[in-house]
Amino acid sequence: MKPRITVSVQPDGSFDIHVNEAGRELLVKELQHLSERWDHFHLDHWDDPEMADATEAPLSAIPYRPDDRVLLNGKVSFRPDHWDREYFPHVMSGDGEARS
Repeated sequence: MKPRITVSVQPDGSFDIHVNEAGRELLVKELQHLSERWDHFHLDHWDDPEMADATEAPLSAIPYRPDDRVLLNGKVSFRPDHWDREYFPHVMSGDGEARS
């Protein structure tokens, strides 16, 4: 089964991620690989099937609802707290925990 991952942004700024079984397995695999040595992976849609094989997580461009705005690319980044304290302290609260 081919992975199907669809990320759509709603008018209120929230987003939905729709996945089939193979898409879920692929996302979980990519998330589990994240570390300080492998700190990101890409989500991309390509019309060319050969290019689709080059991305870690291919995205579907077919919306689930007619008013969905579908994202065609993105990146998931691993951000350890010590990196954020050094490079992006504004995302950390005073006690060192990430803000929600």
